[in-house]
Amino acid sequence: MQVWGVRLFFVIVSAASCYIIYRDPLLVLIGLVAALLLVGAELCLHVSTTRSVIASVIGLSVGLLISISILRLFPNADDKIKIVIILSVGYVGLMSGYRLSTTVNLPQLLRSESTRPGESRTGKVTNNLKILDTSVIIDGRILEICQTKFIEGTLVIPRFVLNELQHIADSTEPLRRNKGRRGFDILRALQNNPAIVVEISEEEVPHLPEVDAKLVHLAQKRDATIITNDLNLNKVAELQSVKVLNINELSNAVRPVVIAGEVIQVLLLKEGKEPNQGVGYLDDGTMVIVEEGKPYIGQTLNVEVTQMLRTSAGQMIFTRIKEDEVDTDEQPGMHPYSRSW
Repeated sequence: MQVWGVRLFFVIVSAASCYIIYRDPLLVLIGLVAALLLVGAELCLHVSTTRSVIASVIGLSVGLLISISILRLFPNADDKIKIVIILSVGYVGLMSGYRLSTTVNLPQLLRSESTRPGESRTGKVTNNLKILDTSVIIDGRILEICQTKFIEGTLVIPRFVLNELQHIADSTEPLRRNKGRRGFDILRALQNNPAIVVEISEEEVPHLPEVDAKLVHLAQKRDATIITNDLNLNKVAELQSVKVLNINELSNAVRPVVIAGEVIQVLLLKEGKEPNQGVGYLDDGTMVIVEEGKPYIGQTLNVEVTQMLRTSAGQMIFTRIKEDEVDTDEQPGMHPYSRSW
């Protein structure tokens, strides 16, 4: 809202200056229109799509042509009136072009017959914009996923997400402050990678106070996909028909699948919730619960899978100690998570 205050101040000062200098109401109106025109041009500089810029320029050109046609109908009109007509109609054309670019899909008018980025070989226009939320930036796994090229397209970082990240980084709580700083480190790494395209979007959504609501609105407006690991944002976005990529769901999907009767190797680290249970973890963080494993905490065991349970938070593997195969020491060169086929 502060930037709109600056814009309003500029418009008022422009009109007041014309009045102080010329003392002519018509010139005050001219100064006001000119200031509004400059504000409109400044707003167009913040649009992030080439289509919006081109549409705004086309709208301005059409507006100027219309104003010239109007002036030819009144060749004897006063010069001041001519200036008002040119500025007013030009401004209307400029803003009309911009508004149309955000509501009407005109990609075919701006594309050639050849295939370009964002357009398939069949001519179907695709949108590869991925909007990142604050949680997925702080999480950090998005950097490694992008480096593996599993995610294509442009990563869009809205300005209001950066503001939220800055607020977290300025927190007095050490944990939140470290999370915010980690988020900026991840963004810097994404920007420094030449294979990853990152766009900082300056589009504002002033009528929505919540960041999640702004993300959904921006994704709808730009036909983009939201990348997050926030379950609530995921549900809200899906209810409004916004495409979502959830990093946690991806992580769960690529975890190794084990079946009952399979033998795996795990290092027991602590006691379980139930009596005499031992708990260990695979390399990907999957929890392994070993029945009767409490006496072997600190040791590496070959265990037999009895059941695998999937939950919204991940998966847990229930096992029992394989008979006559309790290893007190990990075998040399054997990975902590190896299978016996």
